[in-house]
Amino acid sequence: MKNWVKLVISLILPQIAGGLGALVTISSVGSWYQTLEKPPFNPPSWVFGPAWTTLYVLMGISLYLIWTSNHPLKRTALKLFGIQLFLNALWSPAFFGLESPILGLIVIIPLWGAILVCIKIFYPIHKWASFLLIPYILWVSFATVLNASIWYLN
Repeated sequence: MKNWVKLVISLILPQIAGGLGALVTISSVGSWYQTLEKPPFNPPSWVFGPAWTTLYVLMGISLYLIWTSNHPLKRTALKLFGIQLFLNALWSPAFFGLESPILGLIVIIPLWGAILVCIKIFYPIHKWASFLLIPYILWVSFATVLNASIWYLN
């Protein structure tokens, strides 16, 4: 497979995961989510779209750097990336779709761990692939605190 095809696929996969989550989120943001008590650090809704779109692009570039490597850990790294992407896609249906902050927490905590494992395993394969995931884990760290706060407050 040509590298430009791998790049396109790498960029599209995270956006698909995000798009599926957005489909579930859109229906709840205007209704159920508005009724929840939120912490004072809850960002405005318009922040989430650009933040996630940027993070998905960074994830896609990171995936591409791993996919095009010849490192012996490449296959394991790709599987781990798939696991974290699955957990990422699962969070919106758990939190918004099922209207359950506790289920959101049950998903986001292993998601955070999977991202950390990806960062660690990506580093020896391609340092930049690892570095590109740092904004992602920082955002998911914030999202975990936000999710936990919403659960606690409600």
